[in-house]
Amino acid sequence: MSRAWRTFALALGLALVGACGLQSGGAVPLRVGPGSIQPVPELADVRVIVGSKDFTEQNILGYLIEFALSAAGADVRDLTNIQGSNSMRDAQLHGQIDVVYDYTGTGWVNYLGNETPIPDEIGQFEAVRAADLAAHGMVWAGMAPMNNTYALAMSSRTAQETGVRTLSDYVRLVDSDPAAATLCVGTEFNVRQDGFPGLTREYAIDPGKVRKQIVQDAVVYQATADGKQCHFGSVAATDGRILALNLILLQDDRGFFPKYNAALVIRKAFADAHPEVATVMAPISRRLTNEAITELNRQVDVDGREPAEVARDWMVTQGFVTAR
Repeated sequence: MSRAWRTFALALGLALVGACGLQSGGAVPLRVGPGSIQPVPELADVRVIVGSKDFTEQNILGYLIEFALSAAGADVRDLTNIQGSNSMRDAQLHGQIDVVYDYTGTGWVNYLGNETPIPDEIGQFEAVRAADLAAHGMVWAGMAPMNNTYALAMSSRTAQETGVRTLSDYVRLVDSDPAAATLCVGTEFNVRQDGFPGLTREYAIDPGKVRKQIVQDAVVYQATADGKQCHFGSVAATDGRILALNLILLQDDRGFFPKYNAALVIRKAFADAHPEVATVMAPISRRLTNEAITELNRQVDVDGREPAEVARDWMVTQGFVTAR
């Protein structure tokens, strides 16, 4: 499916949302057959609506779910590429999406309203799993090793010129030389409590001193590498452009940013009716390391490949499915 077509399909889907409620999604863009994932009788022809947010990694993760459950025999519908965390979450809360990959830090801070993250990955997962089930009837399962935490990044040239290595160093640079500390932030990072507002509180940064530009997430990486529009930028730690552009992550020396391990999130009623979904997805989640997902992201954002093709090919090379 071309990107132009996906954009059109998304726009049409959003129009349908406003007109008559969220629709059941489209067809999975590529066909796969069984591999190590074999047909599961309990999932035969079960309608499963899979969602994701509207950035590369989320689209890839959504397609991994779709291909896995298609190979297992489910009737999978594609509702990936929903704009923003809150929109995807609202759709799932209202029963319009059955299963997604989401992030433990997002669940803990954005959905549950906590301001203090839990520093241990497993502890964060267990805390959000218990709290989200009690508060919203959402089941978190199959936490992956990958941790897509937020970070600030800089080019190697900026690192050499400023001597900045940590976020505390960056704070001192903001105070001493604001022109050298220009910052590009993505639209969501700019408003999230686990983003810029919380960062300024934790590190006692005067927001008025930060020369900040709000740009689309995709713009941040190249702008930070060029060092003209901004010297520092907000990034996702597993983004493939970090390595491709030789960006350096600032150390979060006060441990502000939460852990963002990906995990399946399933509506409780659906999880109770179809526990096989979590079982099918468990071995996939276990292989989603930082290195694995960063490489998949790189293939899309640097090489220009389609997320569905990247996700399908990885599933094939891992032996989970076969291409058709």
